[in-house]
Amino acid sequence: MVDLLGHRDEHLRRVQDSFDVEILVRGNEIRIRGEESAAVSKLFEEMVLVLGSGQRLDISGVDRSIAMMRADQLPSEVLNTEVVRGRKTVRAKTAGQKRYVDAVASHTITFAVGPAGTGKSYLAVALAVQALQAKQVNRIILTRPAVEAGERLGFLPGDMLAKVDPYLRPLYDALYDMLEPEAVQRLMERGSIEVAPLAYMRGRTLNDSFIILDEAQNTTAEQMKMFLTRLGIGSKAIVTGDVTQIDIPDGRGRSGLLAVRKILEGIDGLCFIDMSGSDVVRHRIVQDIVEAYESAEPRNQQPEQQN
Repeated sequence: MVDLLGHRDEHLRRVQDSFDVEILVRGNEIRIRGEESAAVSKLFEEMVLVLGSGQRLDISGVDRSIAMMRADQLPSEVLNTEVVRGRKTVRAKTAGQKRYVDAVASHTITFAVGPAGTGKSYLAVALAVQALQAKQVNRIILTRPAVEAGERLGFLPGDMLAKVDPYLRPLYDALYDMLEPEAVQRLMERGSIEVAPLAYMRGRTLNDSFIILDEAQNTTAEQMKMFLTRLGIGSKAIVTGDVTQIDIPDGRGRSGLLAVRKILEGIDGLCFIDMSGSDVVRHRIVQDIVEAYESAEPRNQQPEQQN
């Protein structure tokens, strides 16, 4: 009951504030009165199922559960979707993330497109680790276009791995979150995990591999075609990107991620998953920031009137 209702009943208050109900708790009994009592009763049943799976519910998890119930989705089906078990267990946290995980399982190439904080890259790495652990693939390949986000970083010393390291740091962070550092190092030395800038993919055929192209909005159309045609037998690929954060320098052409859907949509074995602000799993304020930018975008994109 403590886990269900929250510290000092904060979960209980959040549920009560979100629905037109009155909730009374006596011992281990919860009584609900009001027009939405059936929905709230179902919500508590779902939260009990989530807790019963060994998970903990914090206030953000309660908020996401409420949003799922509002959208006629079952929180237990979403939150109990296990992606990988290792140093930590990774599960889907939103309906959009579950849709993403299911799409990767049933498609050869999955495009995950959405704003920052929706778990696109993190879940991609988790799914790759799961496939490697299950021996579905022999190696994980992480790649990303080496495009600076509005800043000139200058000359980077060291070998190729040291030069590309800053660009692939988010993918490294996800790996170290799921596997012990010694295991990551061992897998990299063995070639079971490979990191490389996108330019180094040209001319290769990647068999029995789980390939992740991150920050794909910064690829050109030619780079996107080059990457997608690297796929060999027994391989699977995830392409992630956010079309609102394109950093391609002027003169290099249009984003390959913007063009690819129109060209490839309808091909069997290929899927596009669109994620939104409701799938943001960072601090709650990040969702508000994403939604504010999305609502401002149509106004910013209106053509100026000519005098």
